Amino acid sequence: MTTAVPTRLPGLVTVVLGVVLSLVAGAASGVPGDPDPVGEWPLRPVPEVMAPFDPPTSPYGPGHRGVDLAGRTGQTVHSALPGTVTYAGQLAGRGVVVVGHGATRTTYEPVTATVSVGDRVPAGTPLGSLELSGSHCFPRACLHWGWIDGETYLDPLRLVGAGPVRLLPLWSEPPAPSSTAPRARPLPFLLPLPYAGWLPLWEALHRALPLIRPGGAPVGRHGAGGRW
Repeated sequence: MTTAVPTRLPGLVTVVLGVVLSLVAGAASGVPGDPDPVGEWPLRPVPEVMAPFDPPTSPYGPGHRGVDLAGRTGQTVHSALPGTVTYAGQLAGRGVVVVGHGATRTTYEPVTATVSVGDRVPAGTPLGSLELSGSHCFPRACLHWGWIDGETYLDPLRLVGAGPVRLLPLWSEPPAPSSTAPRARPLPFLLPLPYAGWLPLWEALHRALPLIRPGGAPVGRHGAGGRW
């Protein structure tokens, strides 16, 4: 008797290979890229940081999407990096200047702009003067300085070597508070009622799973990945 050879095996191999390659590509994308560009402080002399970068844990959650730098009304605001002015005008009742730098852009507010959209500006170019109206530090004047990559907010202090590098995604869940109390590992899945009496048996099975899995990989753990 002749055994039939599955004809769909190559297709299955192709699918599996595609999944593996996608996982490899995803892992590669998590490798740190080019180092941060070297920029300049937008206020001179080096200002006091009134409020540091504190990104939200969700797209619309509370947080501080930039830094506030102490200044004085009328003080000159400079471009932190070379680029092209992409916005200069009023936005939500305050003066805003945005400078594009290729994949990223820096924002400055509240500022009375002295540049126009399309102007090419070297690093250190005056962009305008600091306003009091719209200040995050009112009644004190301060500059809200932001740095954005696509839709991801970054710490602009990294441009001047004064900010920490955050390796977590912007919209990642906040880390759970540390505790010295032992915590039970979660079950792989919950048993539906009325089979709650089986719970001790499943707990024993769950404890044995790492011993019978190849490599002894722990169960009940999930990756921290996910879209924002």
